[in-house]
Amino acid sequence: MQLKPLRIAMWSGPRNISTAMMRAFENRGDCTVWDEPLYGYYLDATGIEHPGAAEVIADQGTDAAAIIARCIGDIPGDRPIFYQKHMTLHLLPQLERGWLAALANCFLIREPEAVIASYAAVRADVTLADIGFAQQARLFEQVRDMTGEIPMVIDSREFLLDPETMLRAICARLDIEFVTQMLHWPRGPRASDGVWAKYWYDSVWNSTGFAPYREKTYELRARERQIALEAQPYYEQLYHHRLQP
Repeated sequence: MQLKPLRIAMWSGPRNISTAMMRAFENRGDCTVWDEPLYGYYLDATGIEHPGAAEVIADQGTDAAAIIARCIGDIPGDRPIFYQKHMTLHLLPQLERGWLAALANCFLIREPEAVIASYAAVRADVTLADIGFAQQARLFEQVRDMTGEIPMVIDSREFLLDPETMLRAICARLDIEFVTQMLHWPRGPRASDGVWAKYWYDSVWNSTGFAPYREKTYELRARERQIALEAQPYYEQLYHHRLQP
């Protein structure tokens, strides 16, 4: 089993099970979590309008070098595992990538139509850049080229069909022990949640575990459906490498 400190970077797009996955790791007891370290930097650098943007910038800070140093530095709380929930779109092109070699980089994916339908319910006028599929595919290739290994890819639909089996497989891949506490957590907000949680985390705050997967159909506007088509090849590129226990 893993003996040296383990720093996990879970790279996701928005409106996935990324926050629930963060809950699962935080509930282990041997893990410190960090919610979207680069969000404030991203909002400040792009000027994009998100709910509570000024509050996020003030809370997270905008010094990318300092944030990256924390990501690869000592683990807060002297715990052996440091779980970082990252959005791929926050890693802007001007940021260098060498620091990623110090992390166990994982990729969490979800079907484009599902992502867009959920995202558009919170923030109108969604674009391909907003949902991070292209950035995720590029980052996957960069990490693969940097490490010489295929990073772990987790498909949220397949995960939710059997969370325990998938969590056991994820832990095995990371060379850490699976603990049943990862399957359930207390309802409500956490101090570790980002200040943006009040805008985005209603479903997670009301959860006590991973919700069972339910097949859905999505009503998308014409522009949203076009974005889903543009995102599909990037999703399929990573889906080919998904973890299959």
